[in-house]
Amino acid sequence: MDIRIKAFKDLTLDELYALLKLREEVFILEQNILYPDLDQTDQMADHIMIFENNQLVAYARTYEKGIKYNEASIGRVVTSPSVRGQGYGIPLMKTAIHHLVSLGEQTITISSQAYAKEFYSKVGFKPSAKEPYLEDGIPHLEMKYLTED
Repeated sequence: MDIRIKAFKDLTLDELYALLKLREEVFILEQNILYPDLDQTDQMADHIMIFENNQLVAYARTYEKGIKYNEASIGRVVTSPSVRGQGYGIPLMKTAIHHLVSLGEQTITISSQAYAKEFYSKVGFKPSAKEPYLEDGIPHLEMKYLTED
C-alpha cells in the first residue's frame, strides 16, 4: 500500500488524471450525480491517495479550517469499485485525520452520504445534526471528529 499526501501544486499529471478519473467513475457515473466535480477548491486541498500496484485505489481531499467549513474538513472520499471491501477506506480516513491533526486542526467536519454513517463512525466521527439533508439529491449527514486535548 503506497500512501501519498500532496498539495495540488505537487501532484504529477498522472496522479491528477488518476484522481479525477476515480472521482468521475464513482461520483458521476456510478452514483449518477450530475454536478461540477471541478469546484475550484482542489487547488486549496491536500490530496490523500492510496496506490496499489501503481493504480489509485482510494482517495480523499483535506482542507484546513475556513475553506469548506469553519473547521477543517475531508471530502471526495472514494474507493475504487474494484477494491471495495478490501480494507482501504479505514487507512485512507485515518491518514486524512492524522494529516489534519498534524497541522494543528482540532475539529474536522464532513458531509457524509447518509448510508456511510457507520463507516465514518468507525474512525471517530459523530453526527452533528439529527436530520439528514439533501445534497445533489442524495441524503447526507454532517458529522464531526473532535481531537482529544
